[in-house]
Amino acid sequence: MRTALTIAGSDSSGGAGIQADIKTMTMNGVYAMSAITALTAQNTMGVSAIMNVTPEFLKQEIDDIFLDIRPDAVKIGMVSSDGLIRMIADRLTFYKADNIVLDPVMVATSGARLIDEDAVSALKQVLMPLAAVVTPNIPEAEVLAGMSIRSAEDMIDAAKMIGEAYGCAVLCKGGHNLNDANDLLYADGMYRWFEGKRIDNPNTHGTGCTLSSAIAANLAKGFGLAESVQRAKNYISGALAAGLNLGKGQGPMNHAFDLRGQFSGMPGES
Repeated sequence: MRTALTIAGSDSSGGAGIQADIKTMTMNGVYAMSAITALTAQNTMGVSAIMNVTPEFLKQEIDDIFLDIRPDAVKIGMVSSDGLIRMIADRLTFYKADNIVLDPVMVATSGARLIDEDAVSALKQVLMPLAAVVTPNIPEAEVLAGMSIRSAEDMIDAAKMIGEAYGCAVLCKGGHNLNDANDLLYADGMYRWFEGKRIDNPNTHGTGCTLSSAIAANLAKGFGLAESVQRAKNYISGALAAGLNLGKGQGPMNHAFDLRGQFSGMPGES
């Protein structure tokens, strides 16, 4: 079995962060592991508290994983401080990690800011050059490219700017009232649109975590980047279309929509 590591924050409500990552990786057929960067107290209505781990503890987490079960891919999600980002870069460089997918999480779906200014600078300096692909949404791409994005052409310009500045592929995700559900992949000087169907479901908590984790899982299995993106988009469309409705705010998707094992039934079901 192929393996994947998520380096990200914990979501106590289970819809995003490492919880979403582990569910996604498992459903996409790889063995999932985690190195937790922070604990968050949150639910579908917002984030109420964040407690970071220390860089030294994060180092121990990553070391223990690589020294025992080496991951075939690494997904990086929420990392909110300069020290943690630099520690991740140090350890992934030391172990020559493969298939790094960076989801530059800056703001939660609820609107809560999850990263400080020093961390944004460190993200650009030391993590982005290590990534095989970076998966920003529109506001994140604006920060990384230093430009406003108001059109599909702007998405292309921003993705090219980011990719050429940091030497990585870029998946610029649609949404935020622009090219909803259509994503742009810029890689090796070429760009390609991935069209998605608009699913009428307001419960989108954790979509960014889920998409990047599915990409990492498919890269771990040996699929190419473009095919990994397409498979990830198909998976997230299924999770949204399942229509899970939990919580009082912007709820989670059903990551296990395709689960039909003998242990998944409810009482009275055959």
